[in-house]
Amino acid sequence: RYVHMRDEGRASGWAAAGTMRETPKSDESPLGESVLVLVRHGESEWNKLNRFTGWKDVGLTEEGMTEAHRAGAMLKETGQRFHCAFTSTLKRAHNTLDIILDELGQGKLPTVKAAALNERDYGELVGINKDEARKRWGAEQVHLWQRSYDIAPPGGESLKDTALRVVPFFQKWIVPELQKG
Repeated sequence: RYVHMRDEGRASGWAAAGTMRETPKSDESPLGESVLVLVRHGESEWNKLNRFTGWKDVGLTEEGMTEAHRAGAMLKETGQRFHCAFTSTLKRAHNTLDIILDELGQGKLPTVKAAALNERDYGELVGINKDEARKRWGAEQVHLWQRSYDIAPPGGESLKDTALRVVPFFQKWIVPELQKG
């Protein structure tokens, strides 16, 4: 089952993922149904500066922390509880997750931090303002690097490369948790 909860945040990158057990209705199995929740990290310092971030380990802005609190509050409204959590090794992602778990009163939840869940590596674009990159390489080329499935930026990963590390992790670690309920 998929539950889509959207805030007006940005739309890229793996942040925090976890499995939750739905609060069962009185006539349902106590395990309920498995639910996977994917959350993108809140606004980072470099998101705010419109820079390619990739694997650069930058922190959250005040707005990013507010977004994480809002995501936690949205999850709390559902009445659901996490069973376990997964996050990348990037501090903006695990800080987002920590804030969400605090909002839910689940700060001590077992959490796996894995580089396999890091967002894509932008290689030589890391740190460059996106508008400056468009001027330097052209809007069409930058768009190809950002949105093509199999075209990587110089020294970085394509979305295909990213999927080749994320999907096996997902299958090995997250799918079994979902199957256990």
